[in-house]
Amino acid sequence: MTTDVPAWAAEAAVLPYPTVFVTVSGAHLYGFASVDSDLDLRASHLLPAQEVVGLRTGPETITTDTWRDGVELDVVSHDLLKFTRLLTTRNGYVLEQLLSPLVVTTSPVHAALIELAPGLITRHHAHHYLGFAATQERLFGTTGELKPALYTLRVLHTGIHLMRTGSVVADLGTLSPLPYVPELIAMKRSAEHAAFPAELRKTFRQDAAALRAELERARDASALREQADPDAVEALHELVVRTRLA
Repeated sequence: MTTDVPAWAAEAAVLPYPTVFVTVSGAHLYGFASVDSDLDLRASHLLPAQEVVGLRTGPETITTDTWRDGVELDVVSHDLLKFTRLLTTRNGYVLEQLLSPLVVTTSPVHAALIELAPGLITRHHAHHYLGFAATQERLFGTTGELKPALYTLRVLHTGIHLMRTGSVVADLGTLSPLPYVPELIAMKRSAEHAAFPAELRKTFRQDAAALRAELERARDASALREQADPDAVEALHELVVRTRLA
């Protein structure tokens, strides 16, 4: 993990069921965590078979929101079956959670999921990034804050990269060639709710529109498949059954 992820993250992410993985998402993953950013941990857990097939079922999703050492800790974990169902849709969130390089806890099942992920990525994942960018840009128009502007740029760059390469990269500083992005990231790191520089608003709007159009072109020209590979989906099914019964 990077040095800006607290050393106690693994201890704080202990779940009441066996853990498939815990990774870091949010601003830490995107490359612009501020001094007062919360820590977003995303995970998958394994319910025992009796809590899946019986009358009394266990939680498909576990959510906790606590504080530690002045840091807000947001943990969301899905049972393996729910997580893998999401993984077979065009959900960019779960891809980023699974493939995050900031790994708190891992397992052989986590490694198997990562190995299957390329066969589950389609050109239709672009819709996730286009939709999320539109939401964040509207939020920016309402608040004028730096954070939704950075999220807009981040998701558009990630979507473009995914369409062109089939790989997930979520770090804005790594992805973006825009000359003002390093300055914006530095501002965000110093204050979670910093205002967006007024002199850059017009340029940002123009660049966001250009990136949106670029993502649409990348989607239309992408060599990615239309649907998830049936062999990968079958292997995912077998992995869930094998893991649950074990």
